[in-house]
Amino acid sequence: MRMVSPYLLGAAGPETAHVAAPRPEILVFAAASLTDALEEIGERFEQATDVRVFFSFAGSNDLARQIQAGAPADVFLSANTDRMDELEAAGLVRREDRISLLSNRLAVIVSPLSDLDLAAPRDLSRARRLALGDPQAVPAGIYARRWLEGCGMWDLLRGRVVPTLDVRAALAAVESGAADAGVVYRTDAAISRRVRVAFEVPAEEAPRIVYPAAVIATTKVPEAARSFLEHLQSAGAQAVFTRLGFEPVEDGGGRGR
Repeated sequence: MRMVSPYLLGAAGPETAHVAAPRPEILVFAAASLTDALEEIGERFEQATDVRVFFSFAGSNDLARQIQAGAPADVFLSANTDRMDELEAAGLVRREDRISLLSNRLAVIVSPLSDLDLAAPRDLSRARRLALGDPQAVPAGIYARRWLEGCGMWDLLRGRVVPTLDVRAALAAVESGAADAGVVYRTDAAISRRVRVAFEVPAEEAPRIVYPAAVIATTKVPEAARSFLEHLQSAGAQAVFTRLGFEPVEDGGGRGR
C-alpha cells in the first residue's frame, strides 16, 4: 500500500522475456477520515492479492470534483451520499457498483488543557472559534451544520466557524489552538492525544452519516477494483473499521443506495 499515485511513478525499464508481468494497480480516492483504517486494510489487501493499492485522501467534495475532471481513480469512498450521487448522475458510477459501507458519529472536541465545559449544544456558545470542515462542502462540516441547525444553534455560531478543507484539518485546528472547539467524527478524535472529547452527538440527534463506496465506471482495471470493494466488506476489513470506531450502516448497507 502506498500514498503515491501510480501515474506519478517513473516508467519501468525495458521489458525482457524474464521480467514477470506487472502487478495490477488501483488508485483509491477516499475521504480523509478513512486514512488510518484504509492504510491498514490496504496493506492486508496487498498481502492477500497480487494487486497494488495507491491512496489519495482528501475531502470528499474535492475528490469527487477531481474524478469529474478526469482524475484516474478506480475506487471512490465518500463520507456522504451526495458526492456519490453526483458521480452516478454523471455516469461515472453505476448503481450496481456502489455500496453503503459504514457509518460514524460526530464528536465535539477541545484541547486537553481547555477550561471550556461543554456538555450540550448550547454550551458551544462559550467557544470563540469553532472548527468544522467547510459546512458548505465538506461532509463532516455539512453534518455538523445540519446538527447545529436542528438544535437551534447554527445562527448563533455560524460567525464563529473556522471552515477547513477536510475533517482532519478541523482536528488540527483544535490541536494547534487555532480554534477553541471543533466538531469532527469520533474516529478522528480517537487518533489524537492533543484533543479530548467534550461529548459525542447522539445518533438520534444528528443527520444520518453514511460512507458509500464504489468502483469508478472508467476504471481500466475493473476486476482489481471490484476485488478491493469486496475486500472492504470482508470480516477482516470490517473488524478494522469497528476497532477504529466506525459503525455499520443502520440499514445493513448493501448495493445501491
